[in-house]
Amino acid sequence: MADAQEFLKDFPLLKMKMNGKQIAYLDNGATTQKPEQIIKAICGYYGGCNANPHRGAYALSVKATEIYENARARTAKFINAARPEEIIFTKNATEALNLVAYSYGLHNVKAGDEIVISITEHHSNLVPWQFVAKTTGATLKYIYLEKDGNLLDEDIETKITEKTKIVAVTQVSNVLGLKNDVKKIVKKAHSVGAVAIVDGSQSVAHMKVDVRDLDCDFFAFSGHKMLSPMGIGVLYGKYDILDAMPPFLRGGDMIEYVEEQDTTYAELPAKFEAGTQNVGGAAGLTAAIDYLETITFDRIEAIEKDLVDYALPQLRELPYIELYGCDTTRDNKTGIIAFNVKDVHPHDVASILDSYGVAVRAGHHCAQPLHRYLGQNASCRASFYLYNTREDIDRWIDALKKVRGVLGYGA
Repeated sequence: MADAQEFLKDFPLLKMKMNGKQIAYLDNGATTQKPEQIIKAICGYYGGCNANPHRGAYALSVKATEIYENARARTAKFINAARPEEIIFTKNATEALNLVAYSYGLHNVKAGDEIVISITEHHSNLVPWQFVAKTTGATLKYIYLEKDGNLLDEDIETKITEKTKIVAVTQVSNVLGLKNDVKKIVKKAHSVGAVAIVDGSQSVAHMKVDVRDLDCDFFAFSGHKMLSPMGIGVLYGKYDILDAMPPFLRGGDMIEYVEEQDTTYAELPAKFEAGTQNVGGAAGLTAAIDYLETITFDRIEAIEKDLVDYALPQLRELPYIELYGCDTTRDNKTGIIAFNVKDVHPHDVASILDSYGVAVRAGHHCAQPLHRYLGQNASCRASFYLYNTREDIDRWIDALKKVRGVLGYGA
């Protein structure tokens, strides 16, 4: 059994108590906690070399530029991009996907074209494509699910056609916790001349990602879901495609020359990074990549698999627990478990669990179409990470057994 106990010492928040109880933090799909190493890297930047990058000839600005550009090179290596210029820093995955929608989608999709996404998409990889389809007159099509929650192979084969211009899918569902075969989907998209976009928000912190092996044209993720601070996100794009795209935002630091009536834009990646950037976030992202690669993804996946294998049999013994995405027989289940307690609203479940120091997510998880497809308005979600332990699972299960009783229901 992979043991996460040794990592707990690195996370100051996890040593705290909530409602007088030791925290069992099971909301890692929303954001991860930050270890001391990342906190020190952020504080080190702001306390020791805070300055505006790219814009000053003095030592502090030069150092800030080095930190920022080193983060770009480190991130490129982390996901195996061909060159650092293929890494665009944004504030989160949502902004990264909107950048693609506005700067690529609106300029390359027209009436009669089709955009294909999956029903499992987070709103960040759904709403922008609704916008592009409505604005251009294109059709938005969905890949639906097998009974076990995996994407329908038939839909992948039949809905991606010669009319398809964009295919956008998540690598891991933020609700069902199931890995999608994005490499297969990317290959299918390319076979009809479509561009393939992957939302890696729920994957990049949990498994090794190689964008060149996937061969995707764009890949987006947020730093805060992989130990980094909030406010730093990443868009990877193939160089030639990014180079041909117009800017998303316009202003300082993304220009070459500005005349009274015209402007020429800087080369990649600056063209897509208008304004003062989040250098502190970039410093934190670099530290997070170093931390994760020291642990190794093999070990992270082993920890999460152990927790899922430990939790599911216990949950299945409770007749009032409904599970989603947990019936798959394929080896593609990640550390996310979506569930409901019969007769109890998910928000009530989460509030009662919180009284026992257990933090889970409740709501539609920014995936309303998926919940409607599942016949649910909302659900609860427990999501695990490298610092979670079997003791966290025990406390969660014990608290779940008390939920219905708190509201006056029998077991």
